[in-house]
Amino acid sequence: MSTDRLTLTTYFGERDRTPDRLLADELLDLFGAQGVHTSILLRGADGYGRGQRLRTDRLLTLSEDLPVVAIAVDEADRIEALLERVLAIRRHGLVTLERARLLTGAIGPVELPQELDEATKLTVYLGRGERAGRTPAHVAVCALLHERGVGGASALLGVDGTRDGRRERASFFGANAQVPMMVVAVGVGERIAAVLPELATVVAEPVITLERVRVCKRDGRLLARPHELPASDEHGRALHQKLVVYTSAAATHEGRPLHLEILHGLRRAGAAGATSVRGVWGFHGDHAPHGDRVLALRRHVPIVTTAIDTPARTERSFEVIDGLTREHGLVTSELVPAIDASPLAAHRY
Repeated sequence: MSTDRLTLTTYFGERDRTPDRLLADELLDLFGAQGVHTSILLRGADGYGRGQRLRTDRLLTLSEDLPVVAIAVDEADRIEALLERVLAIRRHGLVTLERARLLTGAIGPVELPQELDEATKLTVYLGRGERAGRTPAHVAVCALLHERGVGGASALLGVDGTRDGRRERASFFGANAQVPMMVVAVGVGERIAAVLPELATVVAEPVITLERVRVCKRDGRLLARPHELPASDEHGRALHQKLVVYTSAAATHEGRPLHLEILHGLRRAGAAGATSVRGVWGFHGDHAPHGDRVLALRRHVPIVTTAIDTPARTERSFEVIDGLTREHGLVTSELVPAIDASPLAAHRY
C-alpha cells in the first residue's frame, strides 16, 4: 500500500525536561498513547544547537547531555494533531514537518512520481531483532541496496519508538528485538524504485518512506549545489533547508574525525546547529557495507550529520562542508517546508 504521509521530527537535548519529566519520555509516551504508526528515538553521538555548546559522547561525564532526535510518521491528520501537542509540551529544540510517501505490506512494481526521479531518500523501519534467514535484517537490506547500485545507506539504532502503533522501548536487560531501528539510503529514483519489491522479500513486513533529495557530493566530487531559495515562500512563511552528510567514523580530515571537523566548522561559520548520529552498519558509493569489527583500532561505522538552517546560512554551511569533504562522504540537501524554531523554544537542539 502506498500513501502520502507526514514526518514530524524533533531535535532536542537528552536532558531537556518538561515540568514533570524528561522531554524524550513525554514525547514517546505521547506517540504511544496516540498510536502513531511508526516512530523512533535516536540518540546522537555529537552535536550543538543555538547555545553553541558542543555535546559529545567522547566525554564520559555524569552530566552527559547528548542530542536526540525523535521521528514520527503517520497520516497527515494524526501528525498535524500531534504537532499541536508536541509544540505545547516542548521547551527546547527544533521541530520540522516534511511530506513522505509511505509503503507498507506487499510491494509490487513501483512507479515513482516525477518529483522523486532525480534522487530519492529511502527509509526502511525495522526491529532490532529482525532477520533475513541467518542474517540481521539491516545487514541484508544494506547488502541488497549496495548490490543494486544505490548511492549509500546507514543503519541507525533506535532506543525507543512505536511499530504499527505499539510502543517498543529498549531495556538494559531485555532482548529488545522489537525496538525500532532504521536504514536510511539515498540513490537515483529509478534504482530505488527497482529495488523496492526486492526489499519486501528481505523484510517480512516492511515499513518504507520515500522523500525527494538532491545529491550534492559523492566521494569528493561536486554534483550539484543546494537549491537556491528565497528567505520565505509566497505566504510569507520562512523557508529552511536541511544538509545531510553521510560519512564513516573512520574518515578523517587532517588526522581528526571528519564529522567532528564538520561540526566545528559549522559552528565557527555561525550555523544554527547540527547533530551527528552514529550508525551500526552501512556503506556509501562503491565501498562495501561495513560496521564495527572485532579487534579494530578504529570504529568503522557510518555517521550521519544533519544541519537545518535558513537558505542564507545553508549556503555558508555548504561551503564549509564542501571544503571538508574533498575525499569522503555523501552530501544531500532537502527543502524543509514547515518548521518551528521560535527563539524561546529553540535556543538549542
